[in-house]
Amino acid sequence: MSTELVLSAATLLGIAALVPCLMVLTAVFGPRSGGTVKNEAYESGIGPTIGAADQKFSVKFYLLAILFLIFDIEAVFMYPWAVAVRELGWFGFAEMVTFMLLLVTGLIYILQKGVLNWR
Repeated sequence: MSTELVLSAATLLGIAALVPCLMVLTAVFGPRSGGTVKNEAYESGIGPTIGAADQKFSVKFYLLAILFLIFDIEAVFMYPWAVAVRELGWFGFAEMVTFMLLLVTGLIYILQKGVLNWR
């Protein structure tokens, strides 16, 4: 075995042993504060006493999240293209124009349907 392999295995074993030890030390020596208010569920500024657990949300929230993901993925595809635009040449440029036209067509369709109107 090479020395690098032995060294990396020893490092991984050391980390694997150190993490549980640190967790136990934190649990034993760490500060404790508790109570009914401290242990109550709290998420995104909404306490558990407001609203029912089976409260229905508008579909517009989910639709807006999906639209955000679609147009965010667009940026993920455009960054590598922008880096390699010279190597791709005119074919790469034509492919990106086609991609952008598809996205603009989708955006126009979304705007015509009134999806982003919150009334």
